Amino acid sequence: MTAPAPDLRSPQRRDHDERIASEPPLSPLDLPPGAAASAVEAHFASRRRPLAVAGVVENGLVRPLDPGVRLPEHSRVIIVASEG
Repeated sequence: MTAPAPDLRSPQRRDHDERIASEPPLSPLDLPPGAAASAVEAHFASRRRPLAVAGVVENGLVRPLDPGVRLPEHSRVIIVASEG
């Protein structure tokens, strides 16, 4: 068994975490008696899947390296950068 790692959180963060942990659990949803159950997978199936695209930053703009990549206008993106 490994030794636990030291707690490196700030006192403010530790207090915040303790307040969250001490809150009472949420009550169950108030659903009508005949409500149909659905799997979580059904909820996520209707959403678009994430797409990873390699790109380069030029003059502050991100340009995909593959010219065939077309993103819909107003797409949400997450930029992950590396040095080099």
